Amino acid sequence: MQKYSYVVKDGNGKTLKGNINAESRERVIFALQNKGYIILEVREGTGGTLFGKTAGAKKVGGKVPGHVLAFFAEQLSTLIAGGVPLVRAVSLLSEYASNPKLGVVLNQVAKDISAGNSFHSALARHPKTFDNIWLSLVQAGEVGGNLADTLGQISQYIKTQEGMKSKIITAITYPAILTIASVGVLVYFILGIVPTFAQIFKDFNIELPMITVIVLGVSGFLINHGILLIVASVALFLGFRFYIKTPEGKKRWHAFLLSVPLFGNFLRNIYYSRMLTTLATLLRSGVTILNAIVVLEDSFNTNVILQNALRQAKTQVAGGKSISDSFRASGVFPGLMTEMMLMGEESGKLPNIIGTLSKFYADNVDQFIARFSAVIDPILICGVGALIGIIVASIFLPIFKLSQIGGQ
Repeated sequence: MQKYSYVVKDGNGKTLKGNINAESRERVIFALQNKGYIILEVREGTGGTLFGKTAGAKKVGGKVPGHVLAFFAEQLSTLIAGGVPLVRAVSLLSEYASNPKLGVVLNQVAKDISAGNSFHSALARHPKTFDNIWLSLVQAGEVGGNLADTLGQISQYIKTQEGMKSKIITAITYPAILTIASVGVLVYFILGIVPTFAQIFKDFNIELPMITVIVLGVSGFLINHGILLIVASVALFLGFRFYIKTPEGKKRWHAFLLSVPLFGNFLRNIYYSRMLTTLATLLRSGVTILNAIVVLEDSFNTNVILQNALRQAKTQVAGGKSISDSFRASGVFPGLMTEMMLMGEESGKLPNIIGTLSKFYADNVDQFIARFSAVIDPILICGVGALIGIIVASIFLPIFKLSQIGGQ
């Protein structure tokens, strides 16, 4: 038996190091995974550093767009399936990478693999480029001997996430542009045109309609107190940002976002779809349920309500409960989700059931986006038109009155 050193993360995210005797490196990985650990490194011998001979090297690269990573995973999957050795495949892709940051990262990854490190531990040196989902999936693919298939699943997973992100951005782009342009026009009218006519009306000393009085009052207030209003708005915004960064403020804000009528349900569907897609991909790749939930917990730092629910579920799964019971006990996830998980556990088709469920929530997101796009555009156009109409009417009503006085 050989002695191996390992570096892992437990269910609480704490890094642990140790030594173990085993017949092979695969046996060590199997034993550590059964304990619910996320493996960062397993090396023959004792002591040493996390990344063996390449430890201490300067970390390179940075954040890479999702579609670039999806293309990389797809290319690497094709090369490995075609019989190209991993080191050669990674080196080849580093030379022809369309993204300079990815090219630098892959070059270092190839060097780390050549120095004797596993693929997933080489990727772990670049957390800004490859997140825990990448590491868990690649690790499962290496242990299971189906790395090419796993990389194909990674590519499909990223494409799914990027596709949803693209739909959301497309849906809000036009309304955002229309809103910004409309605000600009309104500000120009109120601060540029209205004051000119205000002086004219004052010189003629006529009785103004109520709508004109209101518009002139708003215009005067913005001109006289505009800077103070901007300063107060900035201070309020900064204070709000500071508050929602505190643990209590973040919890309240995230709970509020999930409870907002209409949009709260939309946000929940986005989170559920993303979570279930990730979970299904991890389970299909051979990642244990406990490790999959650990990865989900880490990736859902954008909403502490769901993150806390996943943390609670992780603890219960580690204690021997099923994933359906653990999710149900959190009180956060809908009954449909937990019942479908229960059916998946009973039928032995949990990854497929979760995949079907993720598509259900993704379809809900698509339906909301389609309806939102169909409704919001005419609402904005009518709203902006009404505001501009009010301003124009406030100017022309007194002018008509002056023309009548002049005609007499």
